[in-house]
Amino acid sequence: MIRNTRLTVLATLIAAGCSTTALAHHSAAAFNTGVKQTISGVVTEYSFRNPHVYMVLNVKKEDGTTVATEVEAGAASVIGPLGFSRDSIKVGDKISIVGNPPKAGGDKLFLGLELYKEDGTYLPLNIASKSTYTDTGAKATSIAGTWFSPMKSFMGFLGGQRGWQTTDAAKAAAAKAASLPTPQKDCQPIGEPAVAFYPVATVIDVQKDKVLLHIDWLDTERTVWLDGRKHPDAKQTFPHGHSVGHFEGNTLVVDSTNFAPNPIGLTTSLPSGTGKHLTEKYEVGPDGKSLVYSGKIEDPEFLAAPVEWSGTLEYRPDMKLSGEKCDIKTAQKFLSQ
Repeated sequence: MIRNTRLTVLATLIAAGCSTTALAHHSAAAFNTGVKQTISGVVTEYSFRNPHVYMVLNVKKEDGTTVATEVEAGAASVIGPLGFSRDSIKVGDKISIVGNPPKAGGDKLFLGLELYKEDGTYLPLNIASKSTYTDTGAKATSIAGTWFSPMKSFMGFLGGQRGWQTTDAAKAAAAKAASLPTPQKDCQPIGEPAVAFYPVATVIDVQKDKVLLHIDWLDTERTVWLDGRKHPDAKQTFPHGHSVGHFEGNTLVVDSTNFAPNPIGLTTSLPSGTGKHLTEKYEVGPDGKSLVYSGKIEDPEFLAAPVEWSGTLEYRPDMKLSGEKCDIKTAQKFLSQ
């Protein structure tokens, strides 16, 4: 039996039982996410990178001494669409940050959620932070352009895993993954189709013989060939598979195989194997402001039955890609703290 994932419904269900902070950061367990505090100080260091933005604040304590507190924020490509840009702050700014202290105590490290400038301006620092985006009313006439997956779509897809029929190998892998840092620390992104729902900018470039998908998460680039070519021999595998497609009217239909194994190829806790097979559809919604992304996943090694999904991305023509490649040193910066 095929399990059907409806993202708008599951987004509500998953929100109650899944930590968005954990999804955003491979070592969030080091922070006390149940406690919110506010720190204030002057920015002495600032780095706008993927998969983390971080800064150092010179914070004045109650006894009059100062301490350098390193603040970790979300990825440039994640908090950018929410309203935080490279030029949002600079060294020397006086700011306040709402966030979570480390479980181990101390004042040398802090997980940032919200930033407030001296004039009261709010800026998001986390994947689950409130967005500053204002809908311009722009409408798309084709799938080409820039799209953004809201958090509810991403969480909805991940929440759908609860209804999937998985194999014993998948259950064992999920249990093991719970105690390990995500492979995203090594700049390996989550696999398709989940990566298409990651809350980052996705640029679709439609050309004569191919469609290019630029997903601003850990350097994800996909090519969908429209020239009639076949999939290569199954022994040839690629991180994002091999994709061929065609248009049915304005709808792009894609068939993808030849995936390399990925420890987070299906969800944040489920791997995928070389037998993974995707059929996908991209079509502009009736309102012209949404992209309906749907399809079916098959993976005999980890799925006991195929899974169908359907969700939406928002049309955001003014959104820019972060321009930041994944930096290994930044990705692993907080693992030992």
